Amino acid sequence: MRAQEINRELTLAQDVGPVKDIVIPPCPQLLIQLQHAIDQPDPDPEVVASIAGSDVAMAAALIKLSNSSLFALREPVKSVNQAVSMLGVRPTATVLTCFLLRNTIRIDPTVIEHFWESSTRRSLAMAHIAGQMYSVDVELAQTCGLFIHVGIPVLLQGVQGYSGTLVEAMARQDRTFIQTENAAHRTDHAVVGALVAKTWRLPLEVVYAVRLHHDFSALSDTHVALEVRRLVAIAAIADHLVARHEGVKVQREWLMHGMKCMAFLQISADEVEGWVDALYPAFEGVVVV
Repeated sequence: MRAQEINRELTLAQDVGPVKDIVIPPCPQLLIQLQHAIDQPDPDPEVVASIAGSDVAMAAALIKLSNSSLFALREPVKSVNQAVSMLGVRPTATVLTCFLLRNTIRIDPTVIEHFWESSTRRSLAMAHIAGQMYSVDVELAQTCGLFIHVGIPVLLQGVQGYSGTLVEAMARQDRTFIQTENAAHRTDHAVVGALVAKTWRLPLEVVYAVRLHHDFSALSDTHVALEVRRLVAIAAIADHLVARHEGVKVQREWLMHGMKCMAFLQISADEVEGWVDALYPAFEGVVVV
């Protein structure tokens, strides 16, 4: 039921609402090919490597990431095929999706570089948390982490005055980030991000989690699929872990909803604290490719 409501909301927003004038980046053809390859019952690493190698910049980015301190290989990766073999087919698809996302949204790198670093850390954190739990797809969680806040750069690219709104939203304590966005632009990054995820043919669980990631009433709403609610809670914890690593001292949303998210996932505060240390090397090794 909630899924139908979200679908209607996104359709209306794009057709007649304030979002209709915002350019939602189309899904790159290379990603469509990649999704088709991954959706096969037994994905072929050679096919994935061929897609990755068809774009020089994408191939170089994949090799660069494989040779980063994140993986600490004894022998450097020298080819796309080696990279796919080392990373695995589905993790490679996640890396390439991230590359295509960053290169589709054209914004001054000096303005947005930190955003992509944080997004990469969030995706790593969501994958790590998912890996500690039963019945949570690690790759789904990692992809969700990449797209949770993708509405922000899309709004920066397409809406005049949004950069000022962004500064205001991060500073205000009397209302939420999304309330500030809606007051200024009659839409917010959760709606826009969900439209990007939908346009890019991501799994519906990711689309709905992106739309609801600031709506913590969803955690107790049985009309929302359990997988979506898990992703919303995991995203909040991942945001907290990234903020801790990046030295953000005031985390208003975490103070308000963190306990609820941990309780929903049956995770203790001690476990979350342990993940701060466990993820430190991965966070430090983040390479934006």
